[in-house]
Amino acid sequence: MSFYDVSEIEPKELAEGVKIRVIPGEQMTMVVFSLKNGAPIPEHSHPHEQMGTVMAGKVKMIIDGKEQIVQSGSAWHIPSNVVHSGECLEDDTVVLEVFSPPREDLVKK
Repeated sequence: MSFYDVSEIEPKELAEGVKIRVIPGEQMTMVVFSLKNGAPIPEHSHPHEQMGTVMAGKVKMIIDGKEQIVQSGSAWHIPSNVVHSGECLEDDTVVLEVFSPPREDLVKK
């Protein structure tokens, strides 16, 4: 068992306007994204099942061709290998996502 203070996890810059804090687990990975207005989420897919929620701010998400504006209190589920993308619509947006199996690529960055 482990406890984390997310604010004490060193952020990693994933792309311009996108910083992440990664919390690794044995069967999943939790990632806190800090996004700036206009930051793109390029179209991609991966074998990991993904669930997320907006903690603050607003994001345009496109999942399997369906576009939705998501904001604080909104959540989503992305099955394995489904194409998705998006764009941050507000400064200081915070998104929490969980991936299973673990995102080894994000842990090692």
